[in-house]
Amino acid sequence: MKIFSSSVIRSVTASLALLAGLPPPGNAAPSSAPVDRVDPPSWWVGMHNPTVQLMVHGPGAARLRATADYPGVRVTAQTTLTSANYLFVTLSIAPDAPAGTLDLRFTSSGRLVTTVPYRLDARREGSRSRRGYDARDAIYLVMPDRFANGDPGNDHPADTLDVLDRSRPGARHGGDLAGLMAHLDYVERMGFTQLWLTPVLENAQPAYSYHGYAITDHYRIDPRYGTNEDYRHLSEAARARQIGLIADVVINHIGSGHWWMKDLPAADWLSSPAGAPLTNHMHTTVQDPYAAEADRRWYLDGWFADVMPDLHPAAPELGTYLIQNAIWWLEYANLSGLRIDTYSYSDKDYMARYTRAIRDEYPNLNIVGEEWRNHPSLVAYWQAGKVNPDGYVSHLPSLMDFPTQGALITALTETRQGDLPLRSLYENLGEDFLYANPRNLVVFSENHDTNRTLHAVGDDVDLWWMAQVYVATIRGIPQFLYGSETLMTHPPKRTDDDPRLDFPGGWAGDPQDGFTGRGLPDAARSAQARLARLLTWRKTSCAISHGTLTHYVPVAGVYVYFREYRHETVMVLLNRADSARTVDLARFAGHVRPGAAGTDVVRDRPVRLGDALEVAAHSATVLDLTDPAAAERGACRLPLQPEPADD
Repeated sequence: MKIFSSSVIRSVTASLALLAGLPPPGNAAPSSAPVDRVDPPSWWVGMHNPTVQLMVHGPGAARLRATADYPGVRVTAQTTLTSANYLFVTLSIAPDAPAGTLDLRFTSSGRLVTTVPYRLDARREGSRSRRGYDARDAIYLVMPDRFANGDPGNDHPADTLDVLDRSRPGARHGGDLAGLMAHLDYVERMGFTQLWLTPVLENAQPAYSYHGYAITDHYRIDPRYGTNEDYRHLSEAARARQIGLIADVVINHIGSGHWWMKDLPAADWLSSPAGAPLTNHMHTTVQDPYAAEADRRWYLDGWFADVMPDLHPAAPELGTYLIQNAIWWLEYANLSGLRIDTYSYSDKDYMARYTRAIRDEYPNLNIVGEEWRNHPSLVAYWQAGKVNPDGYVSHLPSLMDFPTQGALITALTETRQGDLPLRSLYENLGEDFLYANPRNLVVFSENHDTNRTLHAVGDDVDLWWMAQVYVATIRGIPQFLYGSETLMTHPPKRTDDDPRLDFPGGWAGDPQDGFTGRGLPDAARSAQARLARLLTWRKTSCAISHGTLTHYVPVAGVYVYFREYRHETVMVLLNRADSARTVDLARFAGHVRPGAAGTDVVRDRPVRLGDALEVAAHSATVLDLTDPAAAERGACRLPLQPEPADD
């Protein structure tokens, strides 16, 4: 996630006076109740970690003491912090404890004050062994507010401040979970197998709340998107189509309208007080052996923006709260993985604890972190398995591959002719030795914070297509941005809001419909069809999901690489030159031979190789040279929820 522009910060800061009128948290009872909130709102029996910390809130809750009379459940710890209105209660849950509802009894001076029912659910079979996303998948990144408005009835909830106005790029536009649910068939038809939604938790902010990164309630779906149940139903419906749901998690900060901000449990839940300098955004200070400690703390402790208080998750109770929050949503909604925003801005030792705790609970789950830097050495530092000079041990399996994204845009926009543009791609991959597991990086040409690729390449559809092919066929896990397949572009980018356009057809009365093709230009319909064909084929290719990568130094403006697995061979040719090229195949004798037969994947037609291959200017060619008799088509794909294993 990028920082707000100064104009956005000023606009939002000026609106903060409205926050005084915010209602109580969405799942809270009236504040006169002795206990008006318990987080997490439920838990499960049979978890790998048998304990759960409950954050109990209510007027004077710190004076209460909790007991639980339920088979297999014990209260093992009770903690108070600075505020008199919080009590932290730790429950120990035996493996054989029955699912059901227990009574949490709260007393003061030996007198029963209140009883709160608390639900313990049974876990889904195979929950612990669920498969996360990996190189077999293609991720579709969607900003829900900008995708489709399936339920106009939730456009103006009474307890939100930021009003809907589609005419303003920075306002709410009305997309919701119902809109996503209505178009899952489109997502499936396009060949995507994972949905990454930008955060959908409550953002009760007076302005710029549509992006989701200023969370104000960690256990409530924003009512403008729907309800917690709607989110769970979306996940279930997606899984029925073998599409996983990835949650976007924010650890570094919250929104200024978060209900904690009216009464912090403890002062050390924030890394610095309001009015302290904003972060300096100097990522290198974390690893730099010469960095002044003051600069390092400035990076880590500074707020992202005046309206986004910076958290200090090293505070024990807060750290546990955030870990449990991620686990709760994973279990509640049966998610297939996480994406963590602004990963390196939080305390790195805590982030190692955070990711390890989640992976201990779900050993096969994937978690990708955002470290927005184009230097492989800075990104590689955070990946699990990396041996770092300073001894830091990370447990984060995956990173967003910003170095490859930068190299790809450079390759497609470099004005010099010859091989120089494509060499940025070749040399970038040459630094994969820095990563512990480059195959588990998430590869992309654009996301919700960048320029759209088509805009970046000057609206050249051929160069845009080259980017799609590269992302889909290079090592790693490909991620595509919603609407790109309809050739979305935008005017020169002034703020982060400009590229975040509404998907055509997501609103009643839209003149174009990207879901059906109605009104779309021929070029857009062709782009959709090509990408769908490429991604559908990709599902069946073990060479792409599991294969080795061999690439050749670009010559005459043509970059050639191979993906190979057992009896499968895929050849990719990218011609960045302004004219057609004849590629001599003798150079690739170790991978192809004259007379070899195969399929041009995108054009969906048979090919038979001779001594040379003609490739058009500004073209991307994908040749599947696999012998159909020897291939194990689709054998590399596994279901999202494997058969129950020994947990």
